[in-house]
Amino acid sequence: MKSSIIDNIKALPPLSSTIIKINQIYANENSTVKDMANVIEQGPMIIANILKIANSPLYGFGREIKNASQAVSLFGMSMTRSIAIGNSIKKLLNVDMQPYNVTSDEFAHVSSLQAALILNWYKKIDKQKAEKLYLAAFLQETGKILIASEVIQNDEAISFASEVENSNSLAAVERAYVNASCGEVTALVFKHWGFDSDFIEMIKYSDAPSGAQDEIKEFAMALNIVKTIIPINRPFSEMAINFGLKIALDAGYKVELLEESISSMTQSL
Repeated sequence: MKSSIIDNIKALPPLSSTIIKINQIYANENSTVKDMANVIEQGPMIIANILKIANSPLYGFGREIKNASQAVSLFGMSMTRSIAIGNSIKKLLNVDMQPYNVTSDEFAHVSSLQAALILNWYKKIDKQKAEKLYLAAFLQETGKILIASEVIQNDEAISFASEVENSNSLAAVERAYVNASCGEVTALVFKHWGFDSDFIEMIKYSDAPSGAQDEIKEFAMALNIVKTIIPINRPFSEMAINFGLKIALDAGYKVELLEESISSMTQSL
């Protein structure tokens, strides 16, 4: 990994006090939905994003969600925390995704799609694992923000964008330009912010799951499958879906469950 990216990660500002409070409430087994809702309401952008996601067709709640208490009750503490952290982090970083040929809004949408797919798919396998994977899927592309910045600073945006447009392996393109994949950069970002080691490791190996330790490998593989199906350059394309299903089949998953989730999501888009 280029030293300039490492330096930029070390210079990142700390997480907001609201996010720190949300983490504290989540970690406290005596906390209630009301406690979480009260903290979320202290951050106008956080509650706005949670309500936007709650009312999107991806989650199909079937009625309008109007306040924090409703959203926390429906999502649960874990997912609410994930959404709050995910959106706050993307706001915290300077997002210019020109080298990836997408706008900041399109980038955020891809992250939301990856998180929604892993939740829809994995809750049919193991609900607890699904909730653990949700935040990682939502944030696993964060490193692309720093990679894009590095590419722009080196005046390589045009050539990088050209390779991204035609590539079936974004990780290979990223390594060619910054000597690291997005997963590796993202892992270092969350290590800087003090996230737990399992979370860091599953993202670190999401571009190469075979290198992960046994207890992490399943999570890294699931993240890899989701980002293969919904890559930033061609989300839900026929080729991307076929690649992802092949990886899932080779990894021993019941592909029918993943196909059901893909079908359900693409119909709602």
